[in-house]
Amino acid sequence: MNLHLKDKIIIVTGGAKGIGEGIVKVLANEGAIPVIVGRNEKDNTLLVDELAKENKQSFQVVAELSNPEACKNAVDTIMKKFARIDGLVNNAGVNDGVSLENGDYARFMASLHSNMIHYYLMAHHALPALKLSKGAIVNVSSKVAETGQGNTSAYAASNGGRNALTREWAVELLKYGIRVNALIVAECYTPLYEKWIKTLPNPAETLQEINARIPLENRMTTAEEIANMVVFLLSDASSHTTGQLIHVDGGYVHLDRSILKL
Repeated sequence: MNLHLKDKIIIVTGGAKGIGEGIVKVLANEGAIPVIVGRNEKDNTLLVDELAKENKQSFQVVAELSNPEACKNAVDTIMKKFARIDGLVNNAGVNDGVSLENGDYARFMASLHSNMIHYYLMAHHALPALKLSKGAIVNVSSKVAETGQGNTSAYAASNGGRNALTREWAVELLKYGIRVNALIVAECYTPLYEKWIKTLPNPAETLQEINARIPLENRMTTAEEIANMVVFLLSDASSHTTGQLIHVDGGYVHLDRSILKL
């Protein structure tokens, strides 16, 4: 399917690795110009160089998104380079395990900045350009906001905020023709996920148990599968879809647990 994204300037925060990398690659395959915004210049540049070898365009901006000033500077840099923004994918974040019992105010607030505040700031600063292009926003979120996980209050709060902001912005931006949707991730095997699994006593057994709980094909969602939906939501092919929390999770969140016994 031609999603008519050729030469569209799409910001992808945290676009150098994991789910973000998958989104960047699918966008590049569609002829868009993904702009990676992330803290690690080496990681950003590695992906830009990889795509260049395939004759695909991309760009990168180094930014520590937990710093509000860096969010504004990133958008200013992109506007200086391209003079337009056609879409925003808020994706950067980390499940940092700031719990209720063992957390504290400083760590809780730092986690909100790492996982939610920059979603607002990137959208806020990109909005003038998105109004001109009638672009789209996709917020990548997590099932943790709906299911809970335990020992990760700040991350759960951040994802609940991401979901609420998606609906709020969808309403506020109707008058500009800007669509806003969220992509809800459950179990997706990324470098960060692999790093976490390896900290457990029996990583291989735990991974097998997690896979067994995923209804469709008893496997994790791939970054590419998530990316395919994100890119669809950015495109005109989803021109009447807004304010939606879309789960790409193999049925993990909503299907009846009893089917796991079949």
